[in-house]
Amino acid sequence: MPGPADRRAGRATAARTRIIAWVLLLVLASLAVVTLVTWLLLINETDKRIDTALTSEIAEFARVTETGINPTTGEPYDSVDEILRSVIAANLARPNEKFLGYLDGDFRWESRRLSPTVLLRDDRRFTDMVGSVTRRAEGSYATDAGEVRWAALPVGLAGDPRRGVIVVGYFAEQEHEFANEAARLMLLVGFGTSLLTAGAAWLVAGRILRPLRDVAATARTITGTDLSRRVPQRGSEPTDEIAQLARTLNAMLDRVQSGVLAQRRFVDDAGHELRTPITIVRGHLGVVDPHDPDDVRDTVELVDDELERMNRLVSDMLSLTRAEQVTLLRPEMVDVAELTRDLFDKLTALADRDWHLESLAHARIRMDRQRITQAVIALADNATRFTGPGDRIALGSELAAGDLRIWVADSGPGVEPSERRRVFRRFARGDSGPRSEGAGLGLSIVEAIATTHGGRVQLESTPGHGATFTLVLPGGTG
Repeated sequence: MPGPADRRAGRATAARTRIIAWVLLLVLASLAVVTLVTWLLLINETDKRIDTALTSEIAEFARVTETGINPTTGEPYDSVDEILRSVIAANLARPNEKFLGYLDGDFRWESRRLSPTVLLRDDRRFTDMVGSVTRRAEGSYATDAGEVRWAALPVGLAGDPRRGVIVVGYFAEQEHEFANEAARLMLLVGFGTSLLTAGAAWLVAGRILRPLRDVAATARTITGTDLSRRVPQRGSEPTDEIAQLARTLNAMLDRVQSGVLAQRRFVDDAGHELRTPITIVRGHLGVVDPHDPDDVRDTVELVDDELERMNRLVSDMLSLTRAEQVTLLRPEMVDVAELTRDLFDKLTALADRDWHLESLAHARIRMDRQRITQAVIALADNATRFTGPGDRIALGSELAAGDLRIWVADSGPGVEPSERRRVFRRFARGDSGPRSEGAGLGLSIVEAIATTHGGRVQLESTPGHGATFTLVLPGGTG
């Protein structure tokens, strides 16, 4: 049985075959149309030339016969028969052209150039049709050699009772042979060109389909444990559909990977952090004495406290997971000065501190107002944990170097240089100041909110002289 590689190769070949089939179909259809139109134009031009020649020949015969003088001898004609003989003998017929003379309805004279396929003089039906016309006439007649286009001129002479007819005939099929040969040559050349086009289309189709094969190959390598592969981008032009497809798929894979990694981190964090309180709860429930009311009450209080801690932990982890998802943002145009004043009003109710509003940024910036509020409140709450009643905490905002900066500064113990990166890690707690009761996710959530807005969190601190946490956001998001 064919393996996966064989099936993929078969699908690729089938796609290339379909492309080539459509290309050939279009080429052959175009060739057929061009050949047909060219052939019809040549046929039409040939027919016009025949009609012009017939008209010209008949006019020339009429001019010669109407004078009644033999142009060869300069003497008057003696009979109608002489007129027919001299006129037909004096004019050389072109290829595929025939001059015939009829006297009293019977064939009498013929031009020296003979038709290679048919003799009109022996065709009694043609003779009956043209031999007795009484005025100029023209028409078409079907023979074994094809269509014959003819024109007839009656001839008479005073004193001679006999009636003559001069006929000019053109074998149209033979005249059309040039057009037919041109059409055959065009078809032959077109067929050869189509073969070359098919070969070129096979190569071009392979190059066109190569990015699609890259997409399929990349998709096959993506698994639940490895989402790092991306589709190679071979085009750079904004209008390149294949490059746009690759960029779109890669962006989708980025979102999928971000979501999956967030879910994995949530599960890992939940498993890591919830294991301890669950162990504590199970341990105390396993040794509780149901007959001792005090033991039962103490155990219930302990279990309730651990459950409350688990609830806060899960809420913080959910907040962090949501903060990391760009697709969950709800951006809007926000008046930064108004937002800063609203934040200050909310922060003053957190704790008994010496709150200060240092500055206001007068600008309108596109952001998720609720998420930024959540981040600033988390920074202020963190500041209250490391300060005491009456200590100074300041809030401010400004536009600097094209960025929006919103900061919370406190007069607490500050952060040691070695701790400045660690405090943003999940479940990390600063060593300075009182021990926090939180899960250690507050600053991680703040950093995630800043990152999803395209910004960052900046920490400036001098140990013993407080710390300043600043949200640095793009000032041009609006």
